[in-house]
Amino acid sequence: MSTPSVVLTTAATTGPPRRFRWGTAFAATYLEGESVTIEGDLAAFELRNPHSFVNVMVKDATGAMVRYVVEWASPSQLQGKISRDTLKAGDHIVITGNPARNPDDHRVRLVTLRRPKDGWSWGLAADEVISR
Repeated sequence: MSTPSVVLTTAATTGPPRRFRWGTAFAATYLEGESVTIEGDLAAFELRNPHSFVNVMVKDATGAMVRYVVEWASPSQLQGKISRDTLKAGDHIVITGNPARNPDDHRVRLVTLRRPKDGWSWGLAADEVISR
């Protein structure tokens, strides 16, 4: 019985973290020291554990449409900022993030997301930063 109260007391006295932590080794998949920006229309948004995903249709250099899979945080890390209704298929969005080690994978680890039509954004405020 004393163990749970110690854990709860510790959590209550330290307060919520200012920066979120990614729970897995992203360095194996993404170039964490590099940044890429993609722009396109939202194909799907999956708010799920362990990580949420944003699928974006992006025009490549040849003009062909390519689906990018963008990895985001868990629902608990996004709690209070993002819901299943925040992003809708067809929304035009701009994402910056870390590119995949293999460019043919068309994957990005999300750092910021903007929706130009209404100015909505995520990742620009101090409490929206997720560090590895």
